[in-house]
Parts: sequence; C-alpha cells; structure tokens
Amino acid sequence: MLQGRCCAALGDDEARLEFDSAASIFHGLHALPDLREFRVPELADAPNGLTPREVQVLRAVATGRTNRAIAHEFVISEKTVARHPSNIFTKLDVSSRAAATAYAYEHRLL
Repeated sequence: MLQGRCCAALGDDEARLEFDSAASIFHGLHALPDLREFRVPELADAPNGLTPREVQVLRAVATGRTNRAIAHEFVISEKTVARHPSNIFTKLDVSSRAAATAYAYEHRLL
C-alpha cells in the first residue's frame, strides 16, 4: 500500500498495480480491518485519464501558480512542469490555463 501511495505521489501509472496487489494481499490474509480502511488516493476519481500527478498539477495551475512555483513545490524541473499542462490540455480538450481552471472548478477538483 505504501509503494502504491509513493507511486501515486510521483504520478507513476504503476500505482494502480501496487494498490491492486496490496488489496489482494489484505484479502488473502483476511485482514478485514486493513481492507476496510484501504483507500486508493485520487486514482479512481481522476477524470479523462489524468494521472495523479496531472491532477496535482491541474490543481496548482487552477490556483494560479506559475510553472516555476509548481516545479519548486513538486521538486521537479520546470521543463517537466511545462509538459504536464500540455498533456492535461490534450486530455481535457482545452487550450489554455484559464479553460483548465474552469474544468477543475466544474469537476470539483479543488
């Protein structure tokens, strides 16, 4: 479960596999309290195929942060940050930060 959370925090698409594996192990061990508390963060709710990291970046964009501020917050390069909005715009079929912000508000991502 912790590996899945780490992958999700990094925006790694392998997070889903880690969570599925953890759920299977909890079930096999009959660890019902753990299974009941098991929550998959942001993966099930990510709209339009956005990765957890893209949801994080979308939230940051929607709050008016610059690419530099986002890069500093997530400890990634500005070049990587610049790629995320481009991917987000494509997946959401929008063409600007303002349109992405509107989408985030409309879909209650903030």
